[in-house]
Amino acid sequence: MNAVADPILQFQNVEKTYQMGAVKVLALRGVTFDVFPGDYISIMGPSGCGKSTLLNVLGCLDRPTAGDYLLGGENVSGMDDDALSAVRGSRLGFVFQSYNLIQQLTVLENIEIPLYYQGISEEESRERARQLAMRVGLADRLEHKPFELSGGQQQRVAIARALVNDPLLILADEPTGNLDSVSGLEILRLFDELNRQGKALIMVTHDNSVSNRSSRSIRLRDGNIESDVRQ
Repeated sequence: MNAVADPILQFQNVEKTYQMGAVKVLALRGVTFDVFPGDYISIMGPSGCGKSTLLNVLGCLDRPTAGDYLLGGENVSGMDDDALSAVRGSRLGFVFQSYNLIQQLTVLENIEIPLYYQGISEEESRERARQLAMRVGLADRLEHKPFELSGGQQQRVAIARALVNDPLLILADEPTGNLDSVSGLEILRLFDELNRQGKALIMVTHDNSVSNRSSRSIRLRDGNIESDVRQ
């Protein structure tokens, strides 16, 4: 992390309230933190602490009830659905526990998906996808469908898809949760390498051994940041 660099992400007193019938549930309680270029952050905490809500707001899948969220210097807190969708497509990359691949599409086609919404030509999209498939070790699987791949290979496709728009930030939700220990370690090594190359990552995890690989650990409790430690 470059200490003199401007933050790529700023959370400023962010709150998120859900109305559950007659009851209001305050899922995030004035959360404040910055993310800088090259940060590798793990988000941890007990069940119900606000991890999923935080990830949804970070990923522009939900809006804060109060506070400000600046991404790339732009306040996205009050954007409408179309604007938020554009931000997700251009500035964020997502890696999910369940891969979220389209089973009818090939490896290359799955990687290309985010580019369909960016006005990128078919030729350039295909070349970007091919290069990223090679980067994550799938050069010999380009025309395979997800059901023909192992879990670890499917997650590699998901990581390549997350990288294809060269996002400011990669958000990963328990990315090794469905993998055996060997495949999980391979995926974590890939994340390590991406971070060494300068990519900023935020990973939600319950596993201390996964968190220990990050350079910064944020622990939530009851919708608050309990600790924020560089390691």
